[in-house]
Amino acid sequence: MGATRTPRGKWIEEGLRALAAGGPEAVRIEVLAQALGVSKGGFYGYFRNRDALLTEMLDTWEYEVAERVIEQVESGGGDARARLERLFAIVAAATDGPVRGTTADLAIREWARRDAAVAERLRRVDNRRMDYLRSLFSSFCPDEDEVEARCLIAVSVRIGNHLHASDNGKRSRAEVMALIRQRLLE
Repeated sequence: MGATRTPRGKWIEEGLRALAAGGPEAVRIEVLAQALGVSKGGFYGYFRNRDALLTEMLDTWEYEVAERVIEQVESGGGDARARLERLFAIVAAATDGPVRGTTADLAIREWARRDAAVAERLRRVDNRRMDYLRSLFSSFCPDEDEVEARCLIAVSVRIGNHLHASDNGKRSRAEVMALIRQRLLE
């Protein structure tokens, strides 16, 4: 019997972990192979080179944080408020994952500051997120300006919450986040 091959998705996840830990320069085939406990030869069964892995990492991230999340939200049905609640729950639960986690999102944002192609991909993902939020908020909020403000607040809280180090007064961060979600749904 032949040796079990490390799945393609594991290489991508490990690449995203390396990206989050040290930027695109940290995504090295040998280092990923060591982290996975395999030889680097298995890498070439899936990817032509490092650039191909970087592209697939971005493809996976884009699909998972935009289209897959939207598919999950929509599959549960319900009105716009119910879908927003589900969206907020899905996003909140994905804080530490290698693909949907905040660290991957922040690492890609940092990478986009130095790479125009990554910046364009990030812009596409952020626009998709904003368009989806607009579709939900506009179903119960008739004021276009209010819809735009709610969308920007929701996205900004998702990204900025992990960069903000202050205390939250008498409330925990989780309590404040729950208040924000509640107010966005009013």
